[in-house]
Amino acid sequence: MIIITFPDGHKQEFPEGVTGLEIARSIHPALAKKALAISVNGDTWDLTRPIQQDSEIRIYTWDDEEGKHAFWHSSAHLMAEALEALYPGIKFGIGPAIDHGFYYDVDPGEGVVITEADLPRIEQKMKELARQKNTYQRKVVSKEEALDYFKSKGDEYKVELIGELEDQEITFYTQGNFTDLCRGPHLPDTGSIKAIKLLNVAGAYWRGDEHRKQMTRIYGITFPKQSLLEEYLAWLEEAKKRDHRRIGKDLELFTFSQRVGQGLPLWLPKGAQLRERLENFLKKVQKDYGYQPVITPHIGQKELYVTSGHYEKYGKDSFKPIKTPVEGEEFLLKPMNCPHHCEIYRSKPHTYKELPIRYAEFGTVYRYEQSGELHGLTRVRGFTQDDAHIFCRPDQLKEEFIKVIDIVFLIFNKLHFENFTAQISLRDPEDKEKYIGSDENWERAEQAIIEACAEKGLETTTVRGEAAFYGPKLDFMVRDALGREWQLGTIQVDYNLPERFDLEYIGADDKKHRPVMIHRAPFGSMERFVAVLIEHTAGKFPLWLAPDQVIILPISEKYNDFAKKVLKFLNNYDIRTLIDERNEKIGKKIRDSELKKIPYLLIVGEKEQTNGTVSVRKQGEGDMGSMKMEDFVHFLKEKIEKENE
Repeated sequence: MIIITFPDGHKQEFPEGVTGLEIARSIHPALAKKALAISVNGDTWDLTRPIQQDSEIRIYTWDDEEGKHAFWHSSAHLMAEALEALYPGIKFGIGPAIDHGFYYDVDPGEGVVITEADLPRIEQKMKELARQKNTYQRKVVSKEEALDYFKSKGDEYKVELIGELEDQEITFYTQGNFTDLCRGPHLPDTGSIKAIKLLNVAGAYWRGDEHRKQMTRIYGITFPKQSLLEEYLAWLEEAKKRDHRRIGKDLELFTFSQRVGQGLPLWLPKGAQLRERLENFLKKVQKDYGYQPVITPHIGQKELYVTSGHYEKYGKDSFKPIKTPVEGEEFLLKPMNCPHHCEIYRSKPHTYKELPIRYAEFGTVYRYEQSGELHGLTRVRGFTQDDAHIFCRPDQLKEEFIKVIDIVFLIFNKLHFENFTAQISLRDPEDKEKYIGSDENWERAEQAIIEACAEKGLETTTVRGEAAFYGPKLDFMVRDALGREWQLGTIQVDYNLPERFDLEYIGADDKKHRPVMIHRAPFGSMERFVAVLIEHTAGKFPLWLAPDQVIILPISEKYNDFAKKVLKFLNNYDIRTLIDERNEKIGKKIRDSELKKIPYLLIVGEKEQTNGTVSVRKQGEGDMGSMKMEDFVHFLKEKIEKENE
């Protein structure tokens, strides 16, 4: 017999070799029907895998991310089985579960093209196979056996993957007529996959290398109930409406140009003004918190980033060095602002009385992202960080860290990001080569973050392996209006760069000491933050931030002069206003203005001209009645003041 410990601490004896499915059935038949996977001593397993020793377990259902992951991973294998049945000789790359669904990268063979028109046929085959309720069978094989199997199938992609594995436990999973190299876990059988939708087809280079074969990537999603699929498709439709790329184009906020280069956004006047208002808001906050503005160049000598460690860690993701006419002289487009700020700190001596010193910069940095990974403003090659670096004494670290948390809270409150979590990201103790610095420095930095979060009463989750290469960090994960999670805002503690740049201050004891460095970017990057803000608000920005706050709609051309008087009046009060002077019917003008997400529409005609009033409509809500111009200004100013409280 073995002892199984449940999440609530309850212990129970079971026969050695008991499976998660059997344990679930012993608790309640309904749980066995809902169970999708099981955690055994922290590792996620198949429900059908025998447990041979005393273990702590947790049973996962659809309500758990791990349960969904097993469901969608199993669905990727089901899609692969359908593809193999429909396209004999097809070869497979990788097929993981993702945040919403799964994909599989496939090579259908010479001359064979899979398009979106083929998806319904593949879906139908998946449904047919799912109804067979074939079990997912796990089998441990040797590396030699694994290589022999996929060589016999002529699948060079799997052979390459297996070749990189050490002589460790290698597992195959088989369901029906399909066998795949896979770690698992998987569902007990295909029967629980009830609702299936293949979403789209894209190209993807093998292993993300644009110099290698371009494969066909097929995305899909599945659910245990048809109603869940219908809910998801409605959600997906709303997500498409909120796509920041579409809204950004409609509202004339930003654009891209092939001539300028992929992943390099061009901010149009309305977008530049919106971004400037965000920057000015944060600049005011930073001034209140004692930050000093600095400006640094877009490039730096290669040696600067060798010293900081960025060249070693980001070199392959950076643009190639810029060579000058001077022999051996090379510059890089800066991947981060922190080395420049270290040099500003080094430019003069400091004493303990001057610290903390807080440098802030909206600094543009550059990374050479692969073209297939670029996506609107969320993944670009040039982006501006709302960057700041605090140089402080060790005894000031916790207080400074807490002040930065306060700034993040202030920003989230201002922009109505009410649903967020905080994640402490630590280094991976099993892979220390990914990081720079001593164990002692890492332990001090990690402890400082943990203590600051505890003192602030901040609920956090802890993830190992997600730290920056120079220090641990606190990341803020924000959920938008559609429930999607975005990483916005980061605070990092760094004992390492001050050492690498030999930063010092003179202490009260007249001796040299090393400052501690805090890196922080509450927005993260202006590009990504604006993208998330667009999708969160669907382009309906808060009044203080809206590119245009008011549009005046004359009923006909003969009221254009009165509209211009209204415009001049509103401009005197710094209300961002424009006029639609087109010779169009008022209904079309209203519809077009609604689509542009302009908060307030002022309709003017004969009555308004005679009375010196405006007829007010609120975007998305309709008619608000007639107002004197002075009363409308007072109303609008009150709204803005309330947003700024």
